[in-house]
Amino acid sequence: MSAQQPAPAAESGPKKTGCQPPPVDLSVQVGPLRLDNPVMTASGTFGYGDEHPDLTGVSALGAVVTKTTTVEPRAGNPPPRLFETPAGILNSIGLQNVGAEVFVRDVLPRLRELGPAIIVSVGGSRPQDFAHCVELIQGDGLAAFELNISCPNVASGLEFSRSPAEAAKVVRAVRSRTDMPLFVKLSPNVTDIASVGRACIEEGADGLTAVNTFLGMAVDVERRRPVLPRSVGGLSGPAIRPLALCRVWELARRLSCPIIGVGGIVTARDAMEFLLVGASAIQVGTANLRDPSRGARLVEGLREMLRAKGGGRLRDQIGTLRTPLSEG
Repeated sequence: MSAQQPAPAAESGPKKTGCQPPPVDLSVQVGPLRLDNPVMTASGTFGYGDEHPDLTGVSALGAVVTKTTTVEPRAGNPPPRLFETPAGILNSIGLQNVGAEVFVRDVLPRLRELGPAIIVSVGGSRPQDFAHCVELIQGDGLAAFELNISCPNVASGLEFSRSPAEAAKVVRAVRSRTDMPLFVKLSPNVTDIASVGRACIEEGADGLTAVNTFLGMAVDVERRRPVLPRSVGGLSGPAIRPLALCRVWELARRLSCPIIGVGGIVTARDAMEFLLVGASAIQVGTANLRDPSRGARLVEGLREMLRAKGGGRLRDQIGTLRTPLSEG
C-alpha cells in the first residue's frame, strides 16, 4: 500500500462558487455635487422626501429634491388639482407648502437623516423672494438649491423662465446671498431654452434642471368648462418624455454646464436616454405617484443595464449619443 499523499495546501482567500457579477460604478459628478448614483426625485412629486422611507426606498437614491418652499406658507390652488390624461397628468397644485420657517424647524431635521443628498427647491414671486428663502434655509446638511423659476400653476410662475433677463435677475439675487450650489429649473414653454439657460449660468448657477411641465388643458365637454379652475395646468408623465429629451439634448449641445434631465422617466432605459444625450443626472416625477419606490427601482435597473454591458462606470455613458451627423 502506497504512502498517504500529503493534503493539498489550503486556498488563500474565499472559495469561488460561481461567476461574480462585473463591478459597476453608478456614481456621477453633477457640477460640484458628487452623488452615489444619478437618480433624484422631481420636486412636487415626492412630498418633502421623508414620508414612509421604508416604502419609498429613499435611502437608495442619489438625491432627494423637496417640494418647492416659499418664504411664506401657501395654501395652493383650489381643487380639482389633478386630471389624468391618456399618457400623463395635468396638475395645478399651486406650490402648496408650509413656508420656510416651518420647513427649517420641522422638516429639515428629518431630511438630514434620510441618507441621500438633499436639494431644496425654492420659489417666489420676486427675485428677492427667492434670495430671502434661500437665506432662511441654507445650512449644514444641504447639498444644493433648485430655483423653481418655471412653475406654470402660479401667477408669476413663468414670468422668470420665459426671458433670459428675468431669469438672470433671480439667479443674481440668490447668488448674492449664498455660496451653495444652485440649479435652475427651466420651462419648456419657451422658444429658445438655451438662451435662458445661458443667462442663468452666466449669473452663477452651477447647472440646469430640464424641464418643468408643459402647459396643457382639459375640457369638461358636458359643462363646457375647463376641468382645472385655472383653466390650464402642467402636463407631466410619459407623454412629454420625447419633448423633454429633445430640450436636454439641445441644452447639452449648446451649453457647457451640468444638466439634470427630467420628464416622463419611468424605466431605466428612459433614464439612460437622458444620460446618453448629455444629462449628468435624472429626476423621476409622475412615476412616483403610481409607484413611490420607482426611483429606487431605477437605481437597480441602471445597475443591471451596466452589468449586462460588462460592468464599468455609468458616468462614462454620459453624453455619448451617436447621431448620423456626428458619425459623418
